[in-house]
Amino acid sequence: MDITTLPVISTLIDLTSRGLLALTSLLTPWTGALAGALAIVLVTLVVRAALIPAGIAQAKAGLARSRLASRLRELQTRYRGDRERLQRETMELYRSEKVSPFAGCLPILIQAPIVGLLYSVFLHASIAGHANELLSQTLLGVPLGTSLLHAVSTGTADVVTWLVIGCLVLVIAAVGEITRRAFRIESAEGMPVGVLGALQFATAVVAVFVPLAAGVYLLTTVTWTLGQRVVLRRVYG
Repeated sequence: MDITTLPVISTLIDLTSRGLLALTSLLTPWTGALAGALAIVLVTLVVRAALIPAGIAQAKAGLARSRLASRLRELQTRYRGDRERLQRETMELYRSEKVSPFAGCLPILIQAPIVGLLYSVFLHASIAGHANELLSQTLLGVPLGTSLLHAVSTGTADVVTWLVIGCLVLVIAAVGEITRRAFRIESAEGMPVGVLGALQFATAVVAVFVPLAAGVYLLTTVTWTLGQRVVLRRVYG
């Protein structure tokens, strides 16, 4: 069952869509054909700004886990053959250091409904029984409803489509690489460092499959996230 068809969720998606379209109309006299894409950027920035407290909580949780990383690895090595003892000792370490192993989960749970609403607007060609007009807006001549993968598979990918979406994907990948270099990733149990590093580029891969509107959202999000992490690292060490 598609939960976006449920009355409450469908209404929220419709309101989100109408809000984006109203902002697009407001921006059109000053930004012309870029209004739709800029509306997505502005809404994304507002959402990310509202979620700064959640970002701070997540950053603090990450710092706490990093502080305990070496001791956790020691426990994993010492009790590798005794999973029950390992779990008990791990929880005892968290308690003694007054760190919650689930501290980073709450911010993600808070963000999920908001991000889900935005993605639903970007991914649905019709909303509440009417066409999703936001996806007919364009960015440098490419409709925001265009997916690079779909355009290629249907033979409709022209040079402009390749340039616009291709450049967007490359910039997302570049931000991922900057993030990887700026925030060195340590190995975790059962997952090599190389795999963790590759996950930084997953967003760029996603941008190939989703509509351009979602790609604009992703680019804005990863750029904001990088900037926020830099600032928080300076503030909290």
